[in-house]
Amino acid sequence: MEKLDSLIARAEGLINKLETLLSANAVPIDWSASAWRWTMQNNKGALQAILHPHVIRLENIHFVDVQKAEIVRNTRQFLQGLPANNVLLTGARGTGKSSLIKALLTEYSSQGLRLIEVEKHDLIHLAEIVSLIRNRPEKFIIFCDDLTFEANDAGYKALKVVLDGSIAHTSDNVLVYATSNRKNLMPEMMTDNLAFKQADGEIRPNETMDEKVALAERFGLWLSFYVFDQDEYLAIAESWLKSFHVPWDEAAKQAALVFSHTRGMRSGRVAYQFARDYAGKRKLNE
Repeated sequence: MEKLDSLIARAEGLINKLETLLSANAVPIDWSASAWRWTMQNNKGALQAILHPHVIRLENIHFVDVQKAEIVRNTRQFLQGLPANNVLLTGARGTGKSSLIKALLTEYSSQGLRLIEVEKHDLIHLAEIVSLIRNRPEKFIIFCDDLTFEANDAGYKALKVVLDGSIAHTSDNVLVYATSNRKNLMPEMMTDNLAFKQADGEIRPNETMDEKVALAERFGLWLSFYVFDQDEYLAIAESWLKSFHVPWDEAAKQAALVFSHTRGMRSGRVAYQFARDYAGKRKLNE
């Protein structure tokens, strides 16, 4: 028994030394940055500064004026210390959801806005992230891109706690802005629509269904995005092409239409990709 106690004591001592060593080697957070990405190294999380954030300007995002006005208003309230909501941006791919959030950083970083990008599988660390920034003077948006969950995803409950708060008060300098291609963030099965089903002894299946849609409801502001029509797509392509100092003419217009047909959709992302492709080929030939 004494030998066992001795082994336990030695093990605890070794664990304490290891924890001290890991803490000593922790990389300090670069608070001079305007954006960070949560990364995991050796089972330890850290805020990694993004030295060159993607610069997108609000005026470069077209045909989502209502959505743009709403998210700008909410962000300005947040920066001024007024009540503001967490935001969920849902809808068609490539219509500017992520770009709008990145553009907010470009527009308002000088006013203290900061962005932390967190991948879906790292959402279980949200409480740790919030504790790191709780006492900072800046205003932080936690950015979760392309958000969906499986039925038993651990990140689901972690995000729910941050959105609603637990017994601890939610930090006033943190909001969550998330994008998703679907409004219900958890999969809805065909069997969910049955009037009654019995699965794994579930007595009240309607409560399980309510839980599946409950997360989206915890975002106070919902913004929906829709597929662009042809004229809108061409206008966006023209705007991006001119930003690369290439003239918009009939040849460019036809090339933009062909490009969208090969991609099978019209979106702001496809328009941007066309402009890069067309401008690059044009300048290479010159």
